[in-house]
Amino acid sequence: DLKIQMSFPFSLLCLQVIKCKAAVLWEANKPLSIEEVEVAPPKEHEVRIKIVATGICRSDDHAITGALVMPFPIILGHEAAGVVESVGQGVTSIKPGDKVIPLFVPQCGKCKSCLNTKGNLCCKTEPLSNILGTSAGLMPDGTTRFTCKGKAIYHFLGTSTFTEYTVVHESAVAKIDSAAPLEKVCLIGCGFSTGYGAALQTAKVEPGSTCAVFGLGGVGLSVIIGCKAAGASRIIAVDINSNKFAKAKELGATDCINPKDFNKPIHEVLMEMTGGGVDYSFEVIGRTDTMTAALACCQYNYGISVIVGVPPAAQKITFDPMLLFTGRSWKGSVFGGWKGKDAVPKLVADYMKKKFVLDPLITHTLPWTKINEGFDLLRTGK
Repeated sequence: DLKIQMSFPFSLLCLQVIKCKAAVLWEANKPLSIEEVEVAPPKEHEVRIKIVATGICRSDDHAITGALVMPFPIILGHEAAGVVESVGQGVTSIKPGDKVIPLFVPQCGKCKSCLNTKGNLCCKTEPLSNILGTSAGLMPDGTTRFTCKGKAIYHFLGTSTFTEYTVVHESAVAKIDSAAPLEKVCLIGCGFSTGYGAALQTAKVEPGSTCAVFGLGGVGLSVIIGCKAAGASRIIAVDINSNKFAKAKELGATDCINPKDFNKPIHEVLMEMTGGGVDYSFEVIGRTDTMTAALACCQYNYGISVIVGVPPAAQKITFDPMLLFTGRSWKGSVFGGWKGKDAVPKLVADYMKKKFVLDPLITHTLPWTKINEGFDLLRTGK
């Protein structure tokens, strides 16, 4: 009897709709609007999270500008950390009060990709559709947990973190160290893990190698951290904003070059600097011209180039196939190749052990009601 009485209030709590503030994008190319939304309770195998800290990412901006095709209205955001508020029926791995990171690349543990050691893009969940540009913006059961002004609000990448509370599927959340500072480790939800893993997981950078990193935003800087951790002897940072060079060198870049300073294509500059091309290159911008330049700057026979930046929708690449025929490899990397539920807790543990730093990646801390100012900072390279 005592057990029933103690569990009854919690059952009622799980059934409650939460009203809270969220940043809603009503249509493309408009500012985010701070609104009161209703967040439904978690259904079976779902988790409702109180978001404590969220970063903004270029992928969120791609959704705002229409470069990523998304349904509207929508709550964006996918790089965050928070505390579990309640769980749905059947959730056993996570409980209320746990510190967690939502996963825009979930891990069901059962599909072909999850069972294969080489892959990390779970086949059975909505975020894969987001990446492929066929998103419905819904939970796995085909419905949404958000409403605002009587309208259904769509989910983004299965996470939607620009809100005080969100609901995610159990496969899309990782429990982390209860001592972890959420305002720092939220970066492990996307930007840091994506760059760091591109170097360590996807490219598998080797000690003594030479690397080139195109784009010095948070993800590009995280690639540099990964290349340095892997023991690269030379890390060349490439960006048209020279103001980013000091931070790149602080994190491990040995050379910094601005394509605007040269009268020849940047891949030719890099080929000359390295005596025939780099061992590994990373495109961390999301532009087709820099993707082909990154491929071309690799050593012609064994160089590996990794696409890390999200490609723009409906754009194609034209390139000379001889670039690949001679032996170069071209690879893609989503979320750094990590399997989220397995890797994120370990990455947080490594951060707690000071195996890498996150503080230099945080340029501004704003109240989230100033989220549009955050996007202005992103767009102006600050």
